[in-house]
Amino acid sequence: MKIIADILRGMVIGLANIIPGVSGGTMMVSMGIYDTIINCVNTLFKDFKRCVRILWPYALGMVLGILGLAKLISYLLENFTLQTNLTFIGLIFGGLPVIVMKTRSYKKGTPGIIAFVAAFALVVGLQIIGGGSGREAVITLSPVQLVILFLMGMIASATMVIPGVSGSMMLMLLGYYNPIVGTVSRMVDALLAFNFGEILSCCGVLVPFGIGVVLGIFAIAKLIEVLLKKFPGPTYCAILGLVVASPMAILMGLDYAGVTVMAWVVGIVLFAVGFGVAYKLGGE
Repeated sequence: MKIIADILRGMVIGLANIIPGVSGGTMMVSMGIYDTIINCVNTLFKDFKRCVRILWPYALGMVLGILGLAKLISYLLENFTLQTNLTFIGLIFGGLPVIVMKTRSYKKGTPGIIAFVAAFALVVGLQIIGGGSGREAVITLSPVQLVILFLMGMIASATMVIPGVSGSMMLMLLGYYNPIVGTVSRMVDALLAFNFGEILSCCGVLVPFGIGVVLGIFAIAKLIEVLLKKFPGPTYCAILGLVVASPMAILMGLDYAGVTVMAWVVGIVLFAVGFGVAYKLGGE
């Protein structure tokens, strides 16, 4: 039963990483698994069996969430933008009790307040800067482009791991969000159609990007571990600031033109569902 719950948690994290403005790191914190995942990533080669046993359900869930539901999420975001985003905001708020409890366990003082305010301002500032997407990149499989894809993967993964900072938003600012998500969608279609030529073409984009993602996760996870060990109070305050700011940043990025009362009603119901799911998953 716990494995199924962990796979579901991984799917939520994967889906969060697809949606601009929503952070996979925030979802990890909200579900009470952030410290566990960071620790396992950092000790993977020291305690390989234990870490793999803990990480594989989350990793499987993320892959299933990204590959299996990328098209569905794209459809929902396009046609039910408010309702979909309110669901994720519910997931974020549902995990806040877990973060608040951790924050209370450490001495905070003035450094904690400064860390909270700075982290909050960072997320809101990124949303303001990213109000419009950057010029969309054209991907051609040249040596220079492969290096750029690798760097994009590192940037995206670093922001995926940091709570409150959206890797998808950063890719959108840099013009690589639609090309990467489009390639993932093409990859799914190619796999279903056994189109090996198209599969290889997609791999040319996704492999260097994926390598960058993996290396970026290891790099930022180590930094987070050091901060949690040396400055636990201010670090948890910063995480709380990042997470609290996330719903505001998401709401700031929405277009409310033409939104109906029924859309708000359904969105509020889905917010409550998301809250309940995150609260439940965070408490297990």
